Amino acid sequence: MKILGIETSCDETAAAVVEDGRKVLSNAIYSQIAKHRPYGGVVPEIASRNHVAKLPGIIEDALAEAGETYASIDALAVTYGPGLASSLLIGFSAAKTLAQRLNKPLIGVNHHEGHLHSVFMRDDAPAEEDVFPMLGLLVSGGDSSLVLMHGTGQYELLGSTIDDAAGEALDKAAAVLKLGYPGGPIIQKTAEGGNPHAIRFPRGLDSVDRGKWIYKYDRELCFSFSGLKTSLLTHVKNLDHEPADDELRDIAASYQEAVADALETRVERALDRFPVKSFSCAGGVSLNKVLREKLAELSERKGIPLLLCPPALCTDNAAMIAGAAFEKMRLDKTGPEPEDVNPNLRLADW
Repeated sequence: MKILGIETSCDETAAAVVEDGRKVLSNAIYSQIAKHRPYGGVVPEIASRNHVAKLPGIIEDALAEAGETYASIDALAVTYGPGLASSLLIGFSAAKTLAQRLNKPLIGVNHHEGHLHSVFMRDDAPAEEDVFPMLGLLVSGGDSSLVLMHGTGQYELLGSTIDDAAGEALDKAAAVLKLGYPGGPIIQKTAEGGNPHAIRFPRGLDSVDRGKWIYKYDRELCFSFSGLKTSLLTHVKNLDHEPADDELRDIAASYQEAVADALETRVERALDRFPVKSFSCAGGVSLNKVLREKLAELSERKGIPLLLCPPALCTDNAAMIAGAAFEKMRLDKTGPEPEDVNPNLRLADW
């Protein structure tokens, strides 16, 4: 079965054709980074305008690269949340119109479900039944969560960020250090050769809780990066000089270490509490080299297999949306066609 996926939840305009949920026949993406760089972050109006301008061509590119036509596509899949409302609407409207025009099924997909499924979209990926229950670490610019997956489409959210997401923390650090945008790749590049232990930045929620915990998830499995950001800002303000290259490398390396360490620590705590056959990491921040190394070491130490998605599918893309849609169709759990986008969509069992 060949599914045409469409993804416009934020600032990537993407379309892809995927066969049988795993074989990526095409993966066309138009990145808007250059459009948003002058503003240091995503501007919703600019994002939606570019989706309108670029999506038709991106869909045609995806079909051409796959050697397919609209007639040979069996179904369409689209992200309907979470994300920026104005961006989601562009992809959703296009997919809904195509589905009606072609008389093909349309499957709505949760953006986060797509990321969680992306770890299976590689040639050496194990069968899903061999890895469940699985612990998933979802780390992106908009979310950082720990998810216990009992099976395909069966989710139990164990912990989440109570403020900034990991990707957002890296973006803000790059802005404070005047390095540019997006922050993740720039912080990693700047940190090369730096001492990750030069500065002890806070890991968030590691101190004794002195007040009432108001969140629904276990405090020890949740993330907080706002204090880390404030600590960096204070450190830079207290400097009586512009940091030289060596000092800047140490600051970036120490900050990156704090982010990766906070993520890895929560994963290890969850692995100690929940019996799983494997664990995974997906989302844009899963590209980070230090985080991947820490999780690989954790996997070896615990004797639990680690699944990572291919680098091309870490950031937002439509292949993961089509892949997740196939699993819904395979399990006959597509549900009713979504009537509208849902910017605040949460993970829920299929």
